[in-house]
Amino acid sequence: MAPSSPERGASATREATLYRPLAGAGARADLAAHPACADATGAEEIAAQLRKAALSAYERLELPEWRRSGFWTTSFAALDISALEARHHEPGTSSTEELLAAPLAALPARERAGRIIQLDGSIVAVELAPSFAERGVILCPLAEAPAREPKAFSEHFSRRLTIDRHKLEAANAALWSDGVFLYVPPGCAAQEPFEIINVVSGAGVAQHARVLIVGERASDFRVHEHGIAPDGIGQALHTESFELYLHDGARCRLANIEDWGSGEVFNQTTRVVSVGRDAYCHWLPAQLGGHLMHEHLELALSEPGGDMAFRGLFFSEGAEQLDTFAVDLHETGPSGGDVHFRGAATGSSRASMEGLIKINPGAQQSHTYLQIHTMMLSDQARIDAIPSVLVSADDVSASHGGTVGELDESAIFYMASRGLDRAAAVRVLVEGFFEPIIAELADGPLEELVRAKIAAKLARARTEIEAYVRSR
Repeated sequence: MAPSSPERGASATREATLYRPLAGAGARADLAAHPACADATGAEEIAAQLRKAALSAYERLELPEWRRSGFWTTSFAALDISALEARHHEPGTSSTEELLAAPLAALPARERAGRIIQLDGSIVAVELAPSFAERGVILCPLAEAPAREPKAFSEHFSRRLTIDRHKLEAANAALWSDGVFLYVPPGCAAQEPFEIINVVSGAGVAQHARVLIVGERASDFRVHEHGIAPDGIGQALHTESFELYLHDGARCRLANIEDWGSGEVFNQTTRVVSVGRDAYCHWLPAQLGGHLMHEHLELALSEPGGDMAFRGLFFSEGAEQLDTFAVDLHETGPSGGDVHFRGAATGSSRASMEGLIKINPGAQQSHTYLQIHTMMLSDQARIDAIPSVLVSADDVSASHGGTVGELDESAIFYMASRGLDRAAAVRVLVEGFFEPIIAELADGPLEELVRAKIAAKLARARTEIEAYVRSR
């Protein structure tokens, strides 16, 4: 059971008035004070020290509440964290297999370079293709990383992740029991993805997931992460701290597909990607369901020649609330970037997407563009798209734009005149709105999974969407 939290209510939350980039200020940003270790004992000591500091922060901090002046509040005050626990499961047992059956059946059947599954608080399955194991790839529970690859673990663990901004972040850093470590050695290329699957089994669970991925020089690989929970469950929690480091010339295509179902799953996630010299990352997070989702996504171009494509989509329904802060950070130049998010909202849901381009002093010859496009599908829903730019260098190009749109009755009429019924016309228009992002997954099975989830959302909201279009 997690340690007790302060009394629930207004006094149990704190206000963070602004969203700010981490900008490299992780728990171990100063590696001179926390040097990398080549032995397991030293690496384990680093992890233990961080856990101890995070536990102290967890015990004194409050549940987070973020306010945007003129917009809304994102608050975890309703979360009864003291009633949640990190349930543990044994690999290979009938009860574990039963809990995994439905979540795994919903995922594409496909070839994989590897797969690792976390069920609540336990890693319950690890698969790695023998050909990659022979080439030095490591895919294992995070707790084993100090022994398996102490230097890479100690050099990167929490280098860009903080541990004490609020109670949920501290809980993740202090209470994680299992996590994921993926190490891709120099020059290793994998066409098929490494899959990371996080499953929350039911009400009363607190899942604290932690992911560390290191792509060494000239590696080339894909990572697909899935977050899954059953529909209709009571209060549960998923926290996640995710860090990906790409070294010189490395390339990675990363996709995070989250659908926490129609229950009361709270999600607080921080993901950081660091792109090294002449390296490249294509990153596409898809937020497709959750009672309350607050996500900090930060892609940092940390060395000259780095490039990236930062894509994303979100679709809220019912009474869901999605709140995302995405950062395109240029720490040095020359560097390139392109950020493109699309989202929609139905029901009485609320979705917020704040995107920030931040170009540091000295990051000359950085070039990037941020765009956010959204679609309203209900008169009760609300979307805020907030693009911004913070530039501290003069030889750069950085701009942003965004749109908030609705379904066009004339377009629906035109499609109906060509033989589509009204429901089909609406579906085609909304699916077409998301298609430029979905196609960038560049992976057939994953594209079909996302299309199916969007189609299911449209089917559930069909009546209200049609009523909304007629009323405009």
